[in-house]
Amino acid sequence: MPLRRDLVWDGCVNVRDLGGLGRVRPGALVRMEAPSTLTAAGWAALWDHGVRTVLSLRAEDEDRDDPDRSPRPPGIATARVPIDPVGTPFHDHWQPIDNLATPLYFPALLAEHPERIAAAVKLIADAAPGGVVFHCASGKDRTGLLALALLAFAGAEPDEIVADYLLTFERMKPVWDAMGVRDQITAVGERLARHGTTIEASLRTTIAGLRMPDYLLENGLTEEDLAALDRRLSG
Repeated sequence: MPLRRDLVWDGCVNVRDLGGLGRVRPGALVRMEAPSTLTAAGWAALWDHGVRTVLSLRAEDEDRDDPDRSPRPPGIATARVPIDPVGTPFHDHWQPIDNLATPLYFPALLAEHPERIAAAVKLIADAAPGGVVFHCASGKDRTGLLALALLAFAGAEPDEIVADYLLTFERMKPVWDAMGVRDQITAVGERLARHGTTIEASLRTTIAGLRMPDYLLENGLTEEDLAALDRRLSG
């Protein structure tokens, strides 16, 4: 039976297990949009899937302004590593270019603020037993960048990483349509075209330039950290 990566957690639409990509085993890592809209049944499904840690990649005020609809089950650990370096020259430079909402900025963030990716990866490596789910707002870019780094470490093929990123456009379309937001795959594609690239080409450039595991070792993780991460991902 083929592995089913799409997960049905009531209240959210963009939830998927990264198991089956590279060395990632099912249940180890899940990516999603903000879980604030999960119902009680959705949180129960998250728990039943084995998730015990929820990692937010948003700033604290984003989560505070977007409280959970239903209480989280006891036993769920919550952690935070804000990926966007708000208030830095990086953010001031990239905000008008792509609103940090396309993969165009990925290589620059990896190069200029590696401590944020390294911190998120280490938190996942050190998390308590059980699965880890990570999210931003829509589960597209901050989540997509961390997923790209983790999947590159796990030996996933570039085609797999690109395809996983693109799935969010399909999953989130009903939500964006309901909000009156313009079709995002078209909007992002047009913005990247003005810079002479495409979504796929931009992602492939990032993947090609990301040397794993050297990137993590050069940015503060130890061999022991990488061993723990590998155990987390592949069991």
